Amino acid sequence: MIEKWIKNEDTLKKWKRFKANRLAVLSSWLVGVALFFSFTAEFWANNKPLYLTYNHKTYYPVMKNYHPSEFGSESSMVTDYRELKLDKERGDFALWPIVKWDPFESNKVVDVYPSSPSKENWMGTDDRGRDILTRLLYGLRYSISFAFMVWILTFVTGTILGGVMGYFGGRVDFWGQRIVEVLSTVPQFFLLIIIISIFQPTLLLLVILSSLFGWISISYYVRGEYLKNRKKEFVEAARALGAGHTRIFFKHLLPNSLSPIITFSPFVIAGNITALASLDYLGFGLTPPTPSWGELLNQAQKHFTEGWWLALYPSLALFLTLTMLSLIGEGVRDAMDPKE
Repeated sequence: MIEKWIKNEDTLKKWKRFKANRLAVLSSWLVGVALFFSFTAEFWANNKPLYLTYNHKTYYPVMKNYHPSEFGSESSMVTDYRELKLDKERGDFALWPIVKWDPFESNKVVDVYPSSPSKENWMGTDDRGRDILTRLLYGLRYSISFAFMVWILTFVTGTILGGVMGYFGGRVDFWGQRIVEVLSTVPQFFLLIIIISIFQPTLLLLVILSSLFGWISISYYVRGEYLKNRKKEFVEAARALGAGHTRIFFKHLLPNSLSPIITFSPFVIAGNITALASLDYLGFGLTPPTPSWGELLNQAQKHFTEGWWLALYPSLALFLTLTMLSLIGEGVRDAMDPKE
């Protein structure tokens, strides 16, 4: 079906080369499935029923909050659906998600935190009794959101600045490269930790701070592509027809300089996921109790002897995600290889 949408012959060849890499295609499907389950996690892991029939009325608790008075309770402010007494003879019925835990909810039945895997908590609980499988599922949402937003900001910035230096050359390129060289010497990760320790970290703040220097690497490659393409015949022809700088920059040069952007994207996204996990592990990432893979790994260090599941499952999730993104990156790199 995708081949019908692709009209450019060169793009179609690249798509067929990517499709020939079975590991890359399989990884793409697996990443897509994982993202689907993560961004619809409320329907798979929640402490609210998907569908509830109570006292001849129908409710959808996973999509709407209902006051406890709807179910005859006046003593609490939050409805505990597990405590509802369903009368089967009256026709009461509840359809629950596969995992009956919220990412912020503690299992009060177990005696010790963290507790080992069981029928109630398939991957065990963390040191606050929260279900690890649920927090991994919700945590992927934050990890991939952070990675994609940083990728977009850094690549847009790097493409524009690198393209400007490569397109105009001369003094613009000379002074631009001097500024880039100075910025590239800054210890970015340590500076990021220092700034985050001053402010209250949020997802948006982490994205902005991580994007301050992330554009530098891609700007080198885009600059090289613009330097290579700016003197080619199609650019000279566009200029002879009266095309302005903006039209040449975005319509003629940019589409022909996308190879490094597309090739490096899966690797950069994987690197951003690792960066967020590292910040969360060190305690400078997302504010607790936000579900986070790095925070689970931090707990694993504290409870390594009595909580092996805290180390195994988050590490396995991080390893598989990074491996699949790397395989996708290799498939894209081979498909974009001009020698093929």
